[in-house]
Amino acid sequence: MIFDYETLRFVWWVLIGALFIGFALTDGFDMGVGTLLPFLGRDDELRRVMINTVGPHWDGNQVWFILAGGAIFAAWPLVYAAAFSGFYVALLLVLFALFFRPVGFDYRSKVDDPLWRAAWDWGLFAGSAVPALVFGVAFGNLLQGVPFYLDGNLRSHYQGSFFGLLNPFALLAGVVSLSMLVMHGATYLQMRTDGSLQQAARVAARFAAIVHIVSFALAGVWLVLGIDGYRIVTLAALDAPSNPLAKTVAHVAGAWLANYKTYPWALTAPVLGFAGALGVLAFSAARRAALAFVSSALAVIGVILTAGVSMFPFIMPSSLVPNNSLTVWDATSSAHTLTLMFWVTLVFLPIVLGYTIWVYKVMGGKVTVQQVREQTHTVY
Repeated sequence: MIFDYETLRFVWWVLIGALFIGFALTDGFDMGVGTLLPFLGRDDELRRVMINTVGPHWDGNQVWFILAGGAIFAAWPLVYAAAFSGFYVALLLVLFALFFRPVGFDYRSKVDDPLWRAAWDWGLFAGSAVPALVFGVAFGNLLQGVPFYLDGNLRSHYQGSFFGLLNPFALLAGVVSLSMLVMHGATYLQMRTDGSLQQAARVAARFAAIVHIVSFALAGVWLVLGIDGYRIVTLAALDAPSNPLAKTVAHVAGAWLANYKTYPWALTAPVLGFAGALGVLAFSAARRAALAFVSSALAVIGVILTAGVSMFPFIMPSSLVPNNSLTVWDATSSAHTLTLMFWVTLVFLPIVLGYTIWVYKVMGGKVTVQQVREQTHTVY
């Protein structure tokens, strides 16, 4: 075994975080473009340009979402069980919203009828904006603690409701997520379009960046002043078999700041979340599309890392019975499973990354109205 059990657990926390970041960076700008579709596209040709900027990539980008879900199932089975039962209605809402994407992309331009196309434009909007919002709401609830407990057989029992998830702080976290991905999509449009659409994307990117900065700052202040975090008081050995019932957890004010006090370098994460958005403002105004996109990507990375670093080692805290909270140290699969998955990932993740980079290189370049007119029967 290349790593001991404790190290393997930490490695898989890093890997799953990397999968979430990969999903947000790739499928995130798809969702951002879809959210902007009814608003920036003043006519059908401009909306087709927007769709075709993400057309070659959107389905491949979904792979990151599937990988993240599969990794949680295999590496953190208790988290998967608790989350997919507790957030069942919310995840079904995401699933039903995502149904609009493949159908919308493939069938929107098949019928040359304004009502038909307008309906699918709003369908693509829903399939992009709803998941972006719900993912943020989910993280907002994780930071507050989820109302579940584990029985003696480690079966999860969720005591909340769907509408209970829509609390003020969680909705604010949803705004952070949605504005972040809209910003990311708008900077992507700046790179892939020209003319009036590119200018509209610059305006949208700056507006989304401002909303992101304000909402991210408000969420941080609220988290510090109004939300108690969780802290492990006693825990079994870090290399012991997983048993979430074998620990003591305290629910105390300021606990989500503990990692920043212990590891000051971790403050890089929230700083990156703000600095990236400020970069979007500056580079969009300066018409530096590529740098604006890179800045947006850094903001996305910073926000996700902020959530992960703040909660570590907690994955899914329990607001009902804090001792039942699921953590990196007691909610994982066996050492054998994590080791096998590690080697599989070591082989296949570089292949996925390499193929993704190659596809973006081959299918890059600007999409114009003229191209859409010339290839009207072969593009989206």
